Amino acid sequence: MVKHAVSSERKKIGILGGTFNPPHLGHLIIADQVKNQLGLEKILFLPSAEPPHAQGKETIAAEHRVEMVKRAIAGRADFEIELSEIERGGKSYTYDTIRRLTEENEEVDYYFIIGADMVENLPSWYKVDELVQLVQFVAVNRPSYSMNTEYPVIFIDVPNVEISSSLIRQKMIDSCSVNYLIPESVLRYIETERLYDHES
Repeated sequence: MVKHAVSSERKKIGILGGTFNPPHLGHLIIADQVKNQLGLEKILFLPSAEPPHAQGKETIAAEHRVEMVKRAIAGRADFEIELSEIERGGKSYTYDTIRRLTEENEEVDYYFIIGADMVENLPSWYKVDELVQLVQFVAVNRPSYSMNTEYPVIFIDVPNVEISSSLIRQKMIDSCSVNYLIPESVLRYIETERLYDHES
């Protein structure tokens, strides 16, 4: 009698974390490229409540960042928002988030996306040695950054799009155009809510 094995095919899901202050086309390009090149089922956009790596930086209210991400990924069924760090509040440590996700979704292999600028800082991440046992790091190239690391990291080549959230905020403060740098729906929301009018 032939015994048929139960299918144990695991899901492959990417995670792109950040403050998303605001989300821009660079985020979407990275998510799309990583998903496509690694054959992932979907990408989770993970807004942070209080990022531990951004000392001294202020960010706008979580409710606005969440709404902007929702607008940025609208129309992509394979892009979803993950609110666990926002709901938990406080300082957002990747280890705590990934541990919870892996405990709740044992059939999923998670791929955590970082920029090349973060690769050299991995040794300083909270519980990084335990973290690499739970998740596969994926680094996307950024000009002028070293990709050398002792940690297991998959390196993905993506188009170098020199867009950052800080650049967009500064352009808006200076009344410069940000057309084609962020999704139109996000820009309309920023303008309606006047999110960056009073930054110094």
